Amino acid sequence: MGRLDGKVVLISGTGGGQGRAAALLFAREGADVYGCDISADDAAETVALAAGQGLTIQSEQPIDLGDACAAREWVEGVARRHGRIDVLYNNAGRARWRWIEDLTPEDWRYGIRNMLDLVYYTCHYAWGHLAAAGKSSIINTAMAGAAWQGREDIPGAVGRAAKAAVVGLTRQLAAEGGRHGIRANVLSPGAILVPINEPVYADPEQHRRKTESIALRRVGFPEEMAAAALFLASDESSYVTGAELTVDGGISSVRTGERSGPHVE
Repeated sequence: MGRLDGKVVLISGTGGGQGRAAALLFAREGADVYGCDISADDAAETVALAAGQGLTIQSEQPIDLGDACAAREWVEGVARRHGRIDVLYNNAGRARWRWIEDLTPEDWRYGIRNMLDLVYYTCHYAWGHLAAAGKSSIINTAMAGAAWQGREDIPGAVGRAAKAAVVGLTRQLAAEGGRHGIRANVLSPGAILVPINEPVYADPEQHRRKTESIALRRVGFPEEMAAAALFLASDESSYVTGAELTVDGGISSVRTGERSGPHVE
C-alpha cells in the first residue's frame, strides 16, 4: 500500500525541481497525479521520466496559472475527469529578484501575479472539490523566513512580500477549512538545488559562501522537499493544519558572523 493510494493530487510546476520530484514520489506512493507547467518541454520530460520508471503522471502544458481562467480550467478539468480532488500542492511560482530601487511597478505586479495570485486562483477553484472529498490537503509553497526576516545580501522585496502573504492566506484557509475537513499548510524551502541555481553552486567559492550560514553546511535537494510534501499530503499529518514546515537545513536558526573566542562571564 502506498501512502497516497487512491488520492487525486494536483501539483503545479512539475516541469522540474521540487515539482518534478514531488510528482514522481507521489505517483510512486499510489496517487493519481495531475501536473502542469508553463514550460511544455519540461513538463513533457517529467511525464517521460515517470513512464521510464513505470509510473503514470497526467500533465497539461503550457498552462499559465497566473491567468484565472487557465487555473479554473486546469482544476475543474481534473475534477470532471476524476470526480474528486484530495490534494492541491501549489509549487509553481516566478518573480523578478531585484533590489527595491530597481524593482519597477511592472516587476511588482509580475511577482504578485506569479507568486500569490496563482495560489489564490487554484485554492479558490479547488475549494468545493476539496470540501466534498473530506480529509483533503492544501500545500502552499512559501520561503524560509519570508514572513519575518529580510536579507541584506539578496534582493527579494516582491518575492518575500508575496510569500509572506501566502503564509497568511494559508493560515486563513486552515481556519475556514477545518469544518470541511480541509487541512492547509505551508512548505517553506531554504536553499534547494534546482536547475535555476545549479550554475551558482557549481562554483566552489560561491558554494562555500552560500552554505557557510546553513547549519548542515550543504544545500538541500528537491527529493528532500518532496518527502516533506508527502507527509503533508498523506493521512500521517491528519492533525496538522495552519502550520509552516520549514525545510532549510537550519539556516533560519543560524546567526552568521565572525567567530570570537570562548565566552567569558
